Amino acid sequence: MSKKKELVNRELSWLSFNDRVLQEAADESVPLVERLKFLGIFSNNMDEFFRIRVATLRRLMDFEKGAKKLIGDKPRKILEKIQQYVLCEQNKFDSIYEKILKKLAKENVNIINEKELCPAHATYIRNLYKEEISTLLSPIMLNSISKFPELTDRSIYLAVKLTKKSILGKQEYALIEVPTFQFSRFIVLPEIDSKKSIILLEDAIRFCLDEVFSIFPFDSFEAWIIKITRDAELDVDNDISESLLEKISKGVKNRHKGEPVRFVYDSKIAPDLLKYFIKKLDLDNEDTLIPGGRYHNFKDFMNFPKLGNPKLVYEPLIPARIPELENTKSIISVIAKKDFLLHHPYHSFAYYIKMLREAAIDPNVESIKITIYRVAAESKVVHALINAALNGKKVTAVVELRARFDEKSNINWSRQMEEAGINVIFGVPGLKVHGKLTLVTRTEGKKVINYAVVSTGNFHEGNANLYTDINLFTADKRITSEVEKVFTFLEFNYRTFSYKHLLVSPTNMRRKLYALIDKEIENAKKKLPAYMLCKINNLVDEEMIHKLYQASNAGVKIKLVARGICSLVPEITGQSENIEVVSVIDRLLEHSRIFIFCNNGDERYFISSADWMTRNLDYRIEVATPVYDDNNKKELKRIVEAALNDNVKARIINQKQDNTFKTTNPKKPYRSQMELFNYYLSMENKKNERL
Repeated sequence: MSKKKELVNRELSWLSFNDRVLQEAADESVPLVERLKFLGIFSNNMDEFFRIRVATLRRLMDFEKGAKKLIGDKPRKILEKIQQYVLCEQNKFDSIYEKILKKLAKENVNIINEKELCPAHATYIRNLYKEEISTLLSPIMLNSISKFPELTDRSIYLAVKLTKKSILGKQEYALIEVPTFQFSRFIVLPEIDSKKSIILLEDAIRFCLDEVFSIFPFDSFEAWIIKITRDAELDVDNDISESLLEKISKGVKNRHKGEPVRFVYDSKIAPDLLKYFIKKLDLDNEDTLIPGGRYHNFKDFMNFPKLGNPKLVYEPLIPARIPELENTKSIISVIAKKDFLLHHPYHSFAYYIKMLREAAIDPNVESIKITIYRVAAESKVVHALINAALNGKKVTAVVELRARFDEKSNINWSRQMEEAGINVIFGVPGLKVHGKLTLVTRTEGKKVINYAVVSTGNFHEGNANLYTDINLFTADKRITSEVEKVFTFLEFNYRTFSYKHLLVSPTNMRRKLYALIDKEIENAKKKLPAYMLCKINNLVDEEMIHKLYQASNAGVKIKLVARGICSLVPEITGQSENIEVVSVIDRLLEHSRIFIFCNNGDERYFISSADWMTRNLDYRIEVATPVYDDNNKKELKRIVEAALNDNVKARIINQKQDNTFKTTNPKKPYRSQMELFNYYLSMENKKNERL
């Protein structure tokens, strides 16, 4: 066995993944506004990383010895590596942003600051401040208060220094929360000579600081952006007198009070003001202090305004239509005849909504059951369920209240559904419900027929336009009868089941996956064909990784597409020389999970909601379904092979974690997402020709 390290630390692997996102922002072939959006995605990812992963490491520092066994290294050591990596990434980020600004200026789009306002724009901002912005501000004079204010996670603040030039030492400090939740972060200024200009909200406020503090005897105002990130893990108490909904609701309200895990500030801030904030926030060397540029909370750039220039954004992707589902009055009647595999957003999510709406008013439909992890802000899915309940259907919604950062939304939807008469249940104590299932039960003559949708992603029409996910629509009894068992278990936890076809965590998924891998190992030893093709988001579970190493050593050829974290180290002699891993980062977020096993030529195919992480295999309700239809199997293989063949957006995952692009044949670029898009359009045209 090689002496080289067998596993990559999950936090460092995640940082490497986020660096791939930053590569997209740096890519000059990506439209400029989309590059800004990738900066926003990078920033949002980093915020969540600190809220959860860094916060967890800080908690583990209190249990140094036990923590090392748990995570493979001392938490303090990992935090030091994270700090070094993040500072390096911040420098890259700032450089990329400046380059994008210069490119935008050449396209007649200028992001300006308060010092660059022309007289006409200055007047516009003054008026906007008086009429709209001023009423949203609550400046705090810090020298006049005894208790320092609680800085809220997800907000940005202007740290203000007020001085009087004629009196040496006459100064005060103030704090202004920038009201980005009540007002657009981006203010599009009136065009002058066809020139488009945008100023950020905080710069508009900076420009008007003399008006904000007009009642004070100061004549000089300087302001710098600061931001704090807090531990966002929910502390849910064990008060048995409260329902889970009440506990989660309370935990969400208390989240903004979590311990600080990162303090980000403008590197040009006055040293005395920085020292003041560090002292008042009780920060020390163990806290992550990140000097940065003039702006923070770049996640808002994910919603950068559309400026009418099509060159600046991606060309829209129009989903391919499925003629059988398009040209029918009843989607359910079509599903009764054959299975359909929909790949979003290449196929429209509207077919799923249409099926739910049909079920809601179909007099023969008895019940609808669904798992809800995340849904859209104005969810058509939930509205269809409410309509079904109003039409007398028995509707059961299994809502996961602990879906991270969606707890508040899920609480609100749960209450609305309960008011409409839907049976809302909150799953299994101690286990998150992460499986994506829908079951429609219909009376047809003297028979009761089940129709199921098993998905790799959430029933969320917003994300369905941005995430690649797969929905299997089926009336196959082998699958639907076992989906029904899963729902029965979710509703009545004391009833346990065995599953012949589905892989269900924590019941049998790990065991069945191991059995499938062991079969490949056995065949490889017999010199029979043996391989695995898998597409997942994250590969972290140590036992699973060592099982893959075992398969590699036996001669099983393993090709993996892992978008995010990959703790497995591929292509190491004596350990993983038969394992190849790539990661595809492109305009769509790769989210589907697909497992293909050679099985001596009689390939077995699965789609799943589960990544190969310990939490997914052992501590969540997850479902993987077999795919039996031959045409659907071909589709799944095409999807995985497209990613493996990508030589434009695929990065090679290796021991160095250096995100080298896979450029096998630069003369024949193969960009998997665009190739699949064109393929599905061609399939639509062929089917239309046959009809």
